[in-house]
Amino acid sequence: MSELTIGEISKPRFEFRTFGQDFTEAAERMARLSVPVPEKVWRRESDEIYIMSRTNDLNNTKIRDGKMDVKSYVQTVDGLEQWDPKLKAEFPISKVQLEQEIFPAFMVEQPALAKDSYSFEEFIAIIDAHPDLQAVKIHKERFGYMVNNTICEVANVLVNGARLVSVNSESTELDDIHTTVKDLHLAGVENINYLQAIKRVIGMKNLPLAN
Repeated sequence: MSELTIGEISKPRFEFRTFGQDFTEAAERMARLSVPVPEKVWRRESDEIYIMSRTNDLNNTKIRDGKMDVKSYVQTVDGLEQWDPKLKAEFPISKVQLEQEIFPAFMVEQPALAKDSYSFEEFIAIIDAHPDLQAVKIHKERFGYMVNNTICEVANVLVNGARLVSVNSESTELDDIHTTVKDLHLAGVENINYLQAIKRVIGMKNLPLAN
């Protein structure tokens, strides 16, 4: 089994993640169980925009540092989801890429595009005008760990200013994730990805978070 390295891209990983108001016990256990990790992942902050679609739960689209990143759902195995990078794009984005890759990922009716390329501001204006799409501002404060050779984190997340806490464990090895979930006393807690959590907060899904 190959060793995972925090902060580096590997083959598609499986993931357990959940969201709620309080995961103090899991966070404390994660910190104590973790092996030493590189200082660059001790604490990271970022501002991102997620593009939410009422009709899509399969493609996760976010914008960070002027770049768009789309990950696609692959499969669920033993309760754990696998996601794979689908595309990356930089602004300005061409009309062709918007029509052939971006809007198909949202699974909505495509708007009419008159220009050959679109800046970030122009793209967000299109999203704001679309009845089935919504741009959501996300701020993340992430603390990285490594438990049972799984990449873990505790994250304080602001969803349009609403504060949530997220904990997760990622690996290519299912058994390592399940062991970590048990070690963190999270067995039985619902696995909730970013798309689902954001939709629940903004009212696109009538479901609660884990706590």
